[in-house]
Amino acid sequence: MHDKFLTYLDEVARQGSFRKAAAILNVASSSVNRKIITVEESLGTRIFDRHADGVELTEAGAVLLEHCRKTMFDYQKILSRIEDISELRSGHIHISTLDSVAHSVLPKVLDQFSQSHPDIRYTIQTAQPEEVMMGVADGEVNIGISFCNDLLPGVRVHSEKATPIGAILRPDHPMAERDALDLADLPMFQVVRSFDGRARQSLFNDAIDGADVELPTQLITNSLPLARSLILSNHGIGIYSKIGFLEEIERGELRYITVLSPVLKDLKIGILTSSRHHPTPATHLMCRSLAKALKALRLDS
Repeated sequence: MHDKFLTYLDEVARQGSFRKAAAILNVASSSVNRKIITVEESLGTRIFDRHADGVELTEAGAVLLEHCRKTMFDYQKILSRIEDISELRSGHIHISTLDSVAHSVLPKVLDQFSQSHPDIRYTIQTAQPEEVMMGVADGEVNIGISFCNDLLPGVRVHSEKATPIGAILRPDHPMAERDALDLADLPMFQVVRSFDGRARQSLFNDAIDGADVELPTQLITNSLPLARSLILSNHGIGIYSKIGFLEEIERGELRYITVLSPVLKDLKIGILTSSRHHPTPATHLMCRSLAKALKALRLDS
């Protein structure tokens, strides 16, 4: 891909001779000389001083050689990474994710990814939003999947998807025919919500505090299957994103209704990586697979 000049310049500088460099490169000495002269004319300065016993780099040539060697080195690194991506014979990916993603999106992505890269190993843990973010920021995990409206230092968003939190309820619930709900509509019903209500920063707590609403009856759980069962049994209105209830909503067993709260309505889920460390080929490919899977979902209505 790179111009032959880079190779010619490097070898002539090593050998101190056009003839010796040409012999090693297995090309005509005139070809090497002509290429060097063409670049010198283009730059308007000499790269080599010619002597009876060989050639020597000029100051301009030395600067150019340093740049060319760095370019060649970087190119070889890229080739190596591309080879790693093509083969991916081994590797390990540590993922920290919201439980809703672990129950819905992640199994299908892992199944497809494993078919193409069967020797990749995984560590997967579910965590609350702030824990996912901290794991990425601290470098403890390769990929985080969490709400990403507020990023910690050291965290980069690889891709993101609008994922508002709304009301999950049965189609025969008294509020099921509404197009949208206000937070003020919730106190008359039991609310089933995520365990992040106990976290230092709770998205739902921020929403109700801002709306000056009190919820006297709440059921807080860190178990998404339990929350799903309680909502299906008509024990309350769930306050979740659609992502953990996609199959039930598609079958018509549950409904998702927008909650008119700026805090909840404008949320996004992101594929998160460290901004301090370059991702491995396996991590990069997994991020792309996850982003593609999230993009295919309709989560905002």
